[in-house]
Amino acid sequence: MELSNRVRGFWYLSSVLSSQQSDPICSTCKAWVNTANAARVSLAAFEAEYAEVLGSAPAGLSMLCLESRSRLARLILPENAAGQKKAGNCKLPEGVCFVKSSRALLEKI
Repeated sequence: MELSNRVRGFWYLSSVLSSQQSDPICSTCKAWVNTANAARVSLAAFEAEYAEVLGSAPAGLSMLCLESRSRLARLILPENAAGQKKAGNCKLPEGVCFVKSSRALLEKI
């Protein structure tokens, strides 16, 4: 695993989640809430595991990590989110989800 790719992956995922918070369907979806919570936990674990390496990483990489953490912390998660596909509100094709696909990308790194 390339450390810089993981940091960039968290930055990408945090960008998607932040962006989709303004989306009227994604922002109320259980998949968005679950992905945001998982990203917060995963980033915290990553930062703890690689704290020493991240401390000596190039400034640009450290800033991406800091920005990712900050974005994830600013997300406002609804308490009673519901699956928007099951509710019939999300019209993306079966098996396609903006946030789940972004999380899957990070998990492949």
